[in-house]
This record gives sequence, C-alpha cells and structure tokens, in this order.
Amino acid sequence: MNLLRIRIHHLIEQLGDEELQSVWEDVHALHCDFYMLKAIQKVKQSQQPWDILTQEEAIQILMFY
Repeated sequence: MNLLRIRIHHLIEQLGDEELQSVWEDVHALHCDFYMLKAIQKVKQSQQPWDILTQEEAIQILMFY
C-alpha cells in the first residue's frame, strides 16, 4: 500500500494546475459514486421482502407523521 501512495504522489506532482482540477473533479465524482454504491449494497443486504411498501401505504404512513 505504501508503494501505491508513493506512486500516486509522484503522479500528482507531475500534473499541472488545470489538469489537477480536472482530476480532482473526476476522483471526487468516483468517490461519491462508490460511497452511494456501498450504501445501496448495504441496504440490499439488510432489506427483507416484507420491508417494501406500495406507494399508497407509504403515503398513508407519511400522512400520520
């Protein structure tokens, strides 16, 4: 893992300011996508067949809150 960090730092040092901004935007977007994907997978693992509501049931429950 340490070797990978060194290689990444070396690549970052070679980027210009404009390229660095573009790379940051791409990496940040990928990080957010990965975060959401992990959250979706976690929910899928914990979801049970009886956890699903119809739209009408969901609206009825929301109206009581």
